[in-house]
Amino acid sequence: MKALKGILGGIRQADQKFTLFNEKDKILIGVSGGKDSMVLAYSLIQYQKFEFVNFEIVLAILDLGFPNFDATGIVKYFESIGQKLHVIDSTDVYKILKIQQKDSNQLPCSICSRMKKAAINKVAKELGCNKVAFAHHADDAIETLFLNEIYGGRVATFQPKMHLERADINFIRPFILVRESEIIQCQKEENIPSFSSHCPNEGITKRAEMKELLNQIYKKYPSAKENFLTMLSNYEKEGLFYEDIYYKLERKDLSLKPVISLKDSLIEQNLRTKLNKPNLSQEPSLKRFIIYKLDKPIGVIALKQIDNLFIIEKPSLVRNSEKTKNDILNFVKKEIERKVDPVSFKIRNKI
Repeated sequence: MKALKGILGGIRQADQKFTLFNEKDKILIGVSGGKDSMVLAYSLIQYQKFEFVNFEIVLAILDLGFPNFDATGIVKYFESIGQKLHVIDSTDVYKILKIQQKDSNQLPCSICSRMKKAAINKVAKELGCNKVAFAHHADDAIETLFLNEIYGGRVATFQPKMHLERADINFIRPFILVRESEIIQCQKEENIPSFSSHCPNEGITKRAEMKELLNQIYKKYPSAKENFLTMLSNYEKEGLFYEDIYYKLERKDLSLKPVISLKDSLIEQNLRTKLNKPNLSQEPSLKRFIIYKLDKPIGVIALKQIDNLFIIEKPSLVRNSEKTKNDILNFVKKEIERKVDPVSFKIRNKI
């Protein structure tokens, strides 16, 4: 019971910090059978009982088609605590992964992750849910940060909550401030079973390597464990290069600044109003830039990537100049061609 209290406190803290739960939410909990999702489901069933929350939960597990998958034990466990678990046929996932595997010894985890999210979104819609809860915890978030830094060259981890515009659904991660050790202890104290996912990659992924690396760091630098988690939301002391990025067009006194901060957004919005251009959405695939002449903002441009196709919004300038527009377009296309091959472009007046 002690571990459960700590977890419920962590969920409460995450809700207060990130506003995860709203009145009359209907939340789908994606159960895999592993300890994290089993404890998440159990914990939210208990959290539901507090008078300061008012939401409904639905439990579902995806049968991805992995060999020897059997949800019978999981279904019986949830029945024993008065809950229904929906078993969803998603066996096409494994078939597609085997095709995509090609000559590799491992299934492609990134493709699997995208397909699972698409499948769970579909289920959520069919069951009338407006949110999906995943069991990613604080240690997962730190591992993801390091994986992105080491293998992806970017400072990023998953978010406590996010809205998917295309699917029109919200993801939440109630365990975002909960430690894996608390989950393990809670599972023991509350006699919560766990089951194998039968994923062929289980235990041999880069994430497993990252977990081992972080444990070594924590042994040598004990304060790092708490500081790494604090770092993820410590916006007051953030200090990276973002605000100094101005992509320079050589010998043109022109540069393109990515729209990153609130200040950038306001400058972009003012320019778009002057230019009679519509404001753009915040979707991740859309990249927006302010065009600068020396230190003065003079226009806007945006682009959207769909696989190897880049849709580029024609540059708009306060003082119209076809030569300047062409210089900017050529610069953007060359920068993309340096990074993506093959690539194709579509130039449009608006995206």
